[in-house]
Amino acid sequence: MISNQILQNTIEGLKGIARVELCVMDVDGKEVAATMDMGNCSKPAVEFAASPADSQEIQGYQYFKIYDEQQLEYILVAGGTGEDVYMIGKMVAFQIQNLLVAYKERFDKDNFIKNLLLDNLLLVDIYSRSKKLHIQTDVPRVVMIVESAGGKDNNVLEIARTHFGSNSKDFITAVDESNVIVVKEFSETDTGKEIEKAARALETTLLKEGIRDVRIAYGTIVHEIKEVSRSYKEAKMALDVGKIFFDERDIIAYSELGIGRLIYQLPIPLCKMFIREIFGGKSPDDFDEETLTTIYKFFENSLNVSETSRQLFIHRNTLVYRLDKLQKSTGLDLRVFEDAITFKIALMVVKYMKYMETYEY
Repeated sequence: MISNQILQNTIEGLKGIARVELCVMDVDGKEVAATMDMGNCSKPAVEFAASPADSQEIQGYQYFKIYDEQQLEYILVAGGTGEDVYMIGKMVAFQIQNLLVAYKERFDKDNFIKNLLLDNLLLVDIYSRSKKLHIQTDVPRVVMIVESAGGKDNNVLEIARTHFGSNSKDFITAVDESNVIVVKEFSETDTGKEIEKAARALETTLLKEGIRDVRIAYGTIVHEIKEVSRSYKEAKMALDVGKIFFDERDIIAYSELGIGRLIYQLPIPLCKMFIREIFGGKSPDDFDEETLTTIYKFFENSLNVSETSRQLFIHRNTLVYRLDKLQKSTGLDLRVFEDAITFKIALMVVKYMKYMETYEY
């Protein structure tokens, strides 16, 4: 249903052009929007609504009926008589009727996209409703999830819709109270770089509007409308996994999650068992700051001893000593690829468990 504020803005704009006072009433004669007080038109409007006429001049005013799919929705009253006022009134009624159609179609599309994302539609319904709503079913699309400090209550939804403009190929909606969802269409030749570019442009727009702590996650490209829900689930996972393992990044793609998305799906008891088996009663994050810095820098430099010692500003032998010390306490030699992989996964598992404990409480 079209909002009263939109009706008010519409008739005020039309009054500024046509210089005719206008009033929109419901079928019970209650004022919905008006450019001046027309309270004395209420009773005639109710009588007019019950009549078979679509337009009528009553007591110096022009009355018009506005329908929504052959159902009487509003009564428009134009202030004044004469042929010019009648023509203006007909044009205003036509404009409002078109607005009803446009907003209803947008509402229908929004509901369809929400149900599509949440897997609430049968396959046959997806294609039949797509056809009815004139939505292409076989074009590349990607789902983006936008999260910000204030959820979707801080105008993120409207800012995103304004950012993407009136492009009927893209859909911007919300399925919960936290995030805004963008279902964006791309061309067949677009790659991950174009998707990230679009996400970055949206982030820039939101930041300019004063929206803080913006994070955007997106799934993989899907080529059939029935697969949009899969891209949405991937984007949701990317958002969650990104907070755990890529907290320094504000834009993250599902394809970049790597082993993080596997760890994210592990049950906590299994994670605890893994840590106990590898480290006994200790945890890999119990090491002192110097040791942890050494470990992370060693991984960052792909297990290269010379480059790691150079970046840490220590002698090569000092780094070797630290790695030997770590091997004695854990039984893992980070210079050996298999041990390094085990240690790296353990660090990620501990980070995941900590996040989940914080999230639960």
